[in-house]
Amino acid sequence: MLSRFMSGSIRNLEREYSCTVRLLDDTEYTCTIQRDAKGQYLFDLICHHLNLLEKDYFGIRYVDPDKQRHWLEVTKSIAKQIKSQPPFTMCLRVKFYPPEPAALKEEITRYLVFLQIKRDLYHGRLLCKTSDAAMLAAFILQAEIGDYDPGKHPEGYSSKFQFFPKHSEKLERRIADIHKTELIGQTPETSERNFLQKAQMLETYGVDPHPCKDVSGNPAFLAFTPFGFVVLQGNKRVHFLKWNEVTKLKFEGKTFHIYANQKEVILTYFAPTPEACKHLWKCGVEHQAFYKLEKSSQVRTVSSSNLFFKGSRFRYSGRVAKEVMEQSAKIKREPPEIHRAGLVPSRSCPSITHGPRLSSVPRTRRRAVHISIMEGLESLRDSAHSTPVRSVSHGECFMPRSRSQATDASEGTAVISDEAYSPSDSVLPTPVAEHSMELAVSRQINGAPCSIEEEKESEAGTPSYGEGGDFGADSRSAREGAWGDSALSEVEQVNKFVLSVLRLLLVTIGLLFVLLLLLIILTESDLDIAFLRDIRQTPEFEQFHYEYFCPLRRWFACKLRWVGGLLINK
Repeated sequence: MLSRFMSGSIRNLEREYSCTVRLLDDTEYTCTIQRDAKGQYLFDLICHHLNLLEKDYFGIRYVDPDKQRHWLEVTKSIAKQIKSQPPFTMCLRVKFYPPEPAALKEEITRYLVFLQIKRDLYHGRLLCKTSDAAMLAAFILQAEIGDYDPGKHPEGYSSKFQFFPKHSEKLERRIADIHKTELIGQTPETSERNFLQKAQMLETYGVDPHPCKDVSGNPAFLAFTPFGFVVLQGNKRVHFLKWNEVTKLKFEGKTFHIYANQKEVILTYFAPTPEACKHLWKCGVEHQAFYKLEKSSQVRTVSSSNLFFKGSRFRYSGRVAKEVMEQSAKIKREPPEIHRAGLVPSRSCPSITHGPRLSSVPRTRRRAVHISIMEGLESLRDSAHSTPVRSVSHGECFMPRSRSQATDASEGTAVISDEAYSPSDSVLPTPVAEHSMELAVSRQINGAPCSIEEEKESEAGTPSYGEGGDFGADSRSAREGAWGDSALSEVEQVNKFVLSVLRLLLVTIGLLFVLLLLLIILTESDLDIAFLRDIRQTPEFEQFHYEYFCPLRRWFACKLRWVGGLLINK
């Protein structure tokens, strides 16, 4: 606590901060911002750097010292939002997935969304059948290495690139067959558009999942999609509410409530921490406003509690989806140049791998397929991407794990896969402020050697539980951390209660002051306003004035004279 206070004090003395934003192609944009710069300034800098006009679908993410992810709010100061010490590190990601990504106006926007969905596919957030997975991977190959060339692409070339957390030799052969025969002649733009059209039809497109637990303690993933609110549990979609059916989102501590107009349905889930629950609530408020409202002028400040003096208040700032599409239709300019780079298989130093099949993973110049530590945070913290689930295929499904589960048709839930939805399977590390040693440990746990160059390019990470003897030590530290967290949570609850009482007291004093001021105006002022005159002429007011107010005024004047006399005598 003392070190954090001191670092904050030192930071306040600085006038400029260095800020690095990792883009979707894994390049980094570094700039210097003023101490009072707001999030909108940095976001506009990045969009100008990318020559991006359809920018409302994107946002900047950062992680606080407690490993909790946040979206950078454009209306607030950057330095006040980010609690860590500069230089600041953030990343640009898709915040609001377009309902029809292939229909976006500009190619640069489609390309950035393509990069985001490609990440979702790799990290296990975007799930699909084996046939769909092969087609998506073939589109990526065609977009990034071009037509099949026997001289450049030897037998088994598709196995050199990792598109998914894991896959089989059969899937690799199918990817190569599609790339060789069905996609010849397609330009990168056409392949990316076809990729987007295929991806948007999948059940888990566009979901930013948040790990929670239901009232029975069973794990679940909550997500806000372009079409509504989704709950994924096991291999099923247990709840799906369209945005026009969701009436209120509320949270208190770790508890998150969703109110729906379907027979006054109330869904309750529990987030890992109060901070994660607040992040979940804010994401829901923003997504509901973006996709549901017709105009940004309809946006209202939302409170997390029914009482206006209690809880958090938040307001979405930005345009809504309908306004964004209308504005995009008015764009008239020459298409900006897009710098694409093909996939380059790495022979010397493989990247981080999680699948059993791949022995090497491609390294790219400007567009990386391998996992970065910062991207690892995305899957680990908010753990999944998913959209309203539409249909169920009976074909072979590609999933990160091989844990089959039976489906119960009598439950009335939509089955999205033969296996459990687990988007964080492909990711272990979490970014922290420290670099060197923890990065090396996390790399070692993932079973991948790393070069000095990759160390410099990657964010630092904390290792997850090891195996054997290391697990015992980690479990003990985890238990100690759990006791500490519980003690902190109790203190936080007491602080919140005290703050609530203070708010109530302040509101009560304020109301009494307003009533007293109105009473003085009614009784003592000479203002001849219509509504004041009407109030003075009522029998009730006259009775109150002569029976209560006049005696009270005489008593108060007498006491004042008595106190004045004592002061004069002294």
